Amino acid sequence: MPVWSYSLKLRDESRVAKAMIWDAPISRKEAYEILKILRGKKLSEAKKFLEDVIAMKKAVPYARYKLSIAHKPGLSDSFPKWSSPIGRYPVKAAKYILRLLNNLENNAESKGLDLERLVIIHAAAHRGPYLKRWMPRAFGRATPKFRSLTHVEVMVKEV
Repeated sequence: MPVWSYSLKLRDESRVAKAMIWDAPISRKEAYEILKILRGKKLSEAKKFLEDVIAMKKAVPYARYKLSIAHKPGLSDSFPKWSSPIGRYPVKAAKYILRLLNNLENNAESKGLDLERLVIIHAAAHRGPYLKRWMPRAFGRATPKFRSLTHVEVMVKEV
């Protein structure tokens, strides 16, 4: 088994709660864009944002992986009405990250932290295993069925 730990090392972990998902079948690029938005938000705000993304009420503004992606109206209140930024509705990735945040909230509650004062201090998506499989076809051919998995880690701190 490979040894894997959190990418952020903290000195005092008494007021910090952590959670991670291994081998999530989501896009690493979509997870990166979602986690970029969630960093620095309160945990309750982040969960509300992800619920809106799943309901396709709010789009996730893309900052890094944004080539050939259309602009979406109403992405953020900080942008003027006439300039809508680039974004998408990554529903599948949002469901997995929302499940991770619910797990993180349970970890914080069991640790005795105040749930109203939790702020996301670290959120990262890492490359998981790359599964290479082949589907046999007629006349001796084969079609690739490759799949990329993602590791996601989140930390909250009581502020």
